[in-house]
Amino acid sequence: MEKSKQSLIVPEERIMQRIVLIREEKVILDLHLAELYGVETRTLKQAVRRNMERFPEDFMFELTEDEVEAVVSQNVIPHKKYLGGAKPFAFTETGVAMLSSVLKSDTAIEMNIAIMRTFISLRKLSVNYKEVMRVLEEMREQYDNQFEDIYRVLEHLINKPQESRNMIGFTRHNETAE
Repeated sequence: MEKSKQSLIVPEERIMQRIVLIREEKVILDLHLAELYGVETRTLKQAVRRNMERFPEDFMFELTEDEVEAVVSQNVIPHKKYLGGAKPFAFTETGVAMLSSVLKSDTAIEMNIAIMRTFISLRKLSVNYKEVMRVLEEMREQYDNQFEDIYRVLEHLINKPQESRNMIGFTRHNETAE
């Protein structure tokens, strides 16, 4: 069994490449899930259709024609013919989790675990990214304010009005004798 688990290990990067943003949701298309699970796309779709009550709209949705065009233009899939005439299903993270109750093979279970871990990693990256952006914004505001002060001082020094100053030292007065 240890040997079969080793053969099921899929690099997280390969899974991440399959996650796309559609309808402001991170999803994996059915054809990519089928590839990862080692089953035919029609087999995966058939299992899902038999259990549609398990897949509400926030778990899984069918792409519209415009969305299909968008994934083709973004090179998510090579061309529409690749779909075999059917519109793909898009599975959210919870939809992928639900697939484990529909697809019961050892491969599907192992792959579901790997995919769920990848979604979690993406969420952690997103949180870290937002924190870094927040710190950068704070630094920008802080340094912008400091640079504004420096700019004002430099401007004052450069454009300082010339004051009339009294000369320092002795002056000679010519005394004329009368």
